[in-house]
Amino acid sequence: MTQVADARTMHNDQTGADRDLWDQVTTRYYADRTGGPPAAGFLERTESARAAQIAGTTPRVDLYVDPVCPYTWVVACWLREVAQRRTLDLRYHVMSLLMLNEHRAVDETYRAKLGELTGPSRVATAVVAHHGPEAFRAWHSAFGERIFDHWRYPSTAEYRAASTEALVAAGLPVTLADAADSATYDAALRRSHDEGTVPVGIDGGTPVLHLDGAAFFGPVLNAVPRGDDAVRLFDGIRLLTGCRDFFELKRTRTSPPDVRYRPTDGKARS
Repeated sequence: MTQVADARTMHNDQTGADRDLWDQVTTRYYADRTGGPPAAGFLERTESARAAQIAGTTPRVDLYVDPVCPYTWVVACWLREVAQRRTLDLRYHVMSLLMLNEHRAVDETYRAKLGELTGPSRVATAVVAHHGPEAFRAWHSAFGERIFDHWRYPSTAEYRAASTEALVAAGLPVTLADAADSATYDAALRRSHDEGTVPVGIDGGTPVLHLDGAAFFGPVLNAVPRGDDAVRLFDGIRLLTGCRDFFELKRTRTSPPDVRYRPTDGKARS
């Protein structure tokens, strides 16, 4: 029996031909996405990771970032807007677009490009390892201001320069930029990446957001909501993610993201 079928008792005890057909279709979907069936224990691991809900009056927000992703930058700026108006327990973590796509049936040219752009996620991991997540948050803000001043496809050299300049701006040692060309921090990057993506499952992308413990790919925003609009969106997403049986809203993007952002007035309270 497939791994999909083994997971049938988690939340649905339906059996019979209809359930068997569901399992067959789902297994094919996994194979199409990843090139093969789910690894042993994958679905159970995902379900177990989803079980951890965080109760509290202050929203707990864990944002998983690959620094080269413009959509993650837009979400980070949106959360900055929210944090100026709401008290958030906001935490930054590192993830990797390269690791996200390593087992997916993606174009090899795209995969090779991701390999060339893995440097900033390595630098970010080095920052976390030596100086903690708040330093990473400061570095990411400075990095994004340099890379996402307008929409474009930056070169590897631009990423390297922005990584170094952001270290200086955040008051961090510039020697951390050397992590871009080293596998020294890859194991730590893998741990952080898995922590963020396993609860989402194979349909994830960037950004990944854990809100009060509920993990989702998204939100995917094409520009930064400002002021009250930012707060209304946050409240709506928090309402949706609080429903265990909510899984997806999606529509097709028709233009590249507007990554330009300057903070509005207000004091951050996160």
